[in-house]
Amino acid sequence: MSERRARPSSKNRGRSAWRRALTPPAPPPPEQRPARPAEAEESEPASIVQAALYRDGVRVSSPTTLAETFRELRDQPAGMAWIGLARPTEAELLSLAAEFDLHPLSVEDAMEAHQRPKLERYGDTLFVVLRAARYLDAPEEVDFGELHVFVGPDFVITVRHGAAPDLSAVRHRMEESPELLRLGPEAVLYAILDAVVDGYVPVVAGVQNDIDEIETEVFRGDPEVSRRIYELSREMVEFQRATRPLVGMLHGLMAGFSKYGTDDELQRYLRDVADHVTHTSERVDGFRQALTEILTVNATLVTQQQNAEMRALAEAGFEQNEEIKRISSWAAILFAPTLVGTIYGMNFENMPELGWHFGYPFAIGLMGIICVSLYVIFKRRDWL
Repeated sequence: MSERRARPSSKNRGRSAWRRALTPPAPPPPEQRPARPAEAEESEPASIVQAALYRDGVRVSSPTTLAETFRELRDQPAGMAWIGLARPTEAELLSLAAEFDLHPLSVEDAMEAHQRPKLERYGDTLFVVLRAARYLDAPEEVDFGELHVFVGPDFVITVRHGAAPDLSAVRHRMEESPELLRLGPEAVLYAILDAVVDGYVPVVAGVQNDIDEIETEVFRGDPEVSRRIYELSREMVEFQRATRPLVGMLHGLMAGFSKYGTDDELQRYLRDVADHVTHTSERVDGFRQALTEILTVNATLVTQQQNAEMRALAEAGFEQNEEIKRISSWAAILFAPTLVGTIYGMNFENMPELGWHFGYPFAIGLMGIICVSLYVIFKRRDWL
């Protein structure tokens, strides 16, 4: 891919050029601020977000249709086409495939989202799948997008599935550094990679804040925290799927530096992006491990709380049982004289004790003996 383009001397493109391209420009005053392509892109229902032709690092044309782009690119053999699509139709992708000789397998992958991040080479064309991410503050969740990039000798085609990343910002920064655009499609690819990786930074910060909040909620005993931990853990699984393959992809690109004659500054740039990806991947792995530990701690705290509640219920039941014992004991003690008094209160004529001189003292004594006996028995059994 690199042999087909003439490269200027590396003396004319230093690290300062990369800094200008990778650093977002300061916004101009409101009266001088140009219209942002991204705002137009997001408001347009058409799948062609933006198309532009470049020659020697300068935009020379902005076609509005694919047919016009193809025609102007054929008229300028030394130019480079940068075509941005958002959820394109099958007909548009087939048209691109026919014009730029794209491999059918890569076109098939680009038609559908939910592809894993990967890098594949089909002849002179690279096909790259990236998973972009952005943090949504209102719902406190991570939104993932998918980006497919075709990189050929004289073209770059981006197929976006989702809102992230903002490629218009990448295009704007690159156009402000023509010396970088002169490096060709490889420079555009690496700038896109950098934009995707930089988009992970606010996501990492947002997730870190969520984990801090979750830790507070866990020890506060919030009943909804388990659901939040589970949802964030699922997002971290998706985040791992986005970052882990990207590390291998970048190392694969670095392995082909000498074979494809990659520019020295592009090599430095790619190594820097690879370092950032590795750091992000390690942070994501740490987040997932932390969430696993938090979930374990939460389960332990919930179990302890349940045990405390069960213990409180058991203690309450024990105290209630003790009260029942006391009530039952006194009821039995009071029932004994009631029973004796009831029997001798029936006033039958043939009751022998009715005419007995000692009948009344005997009844009173019998009541006392029974009550004292029951009291002693219940006292020994700790019912009283």
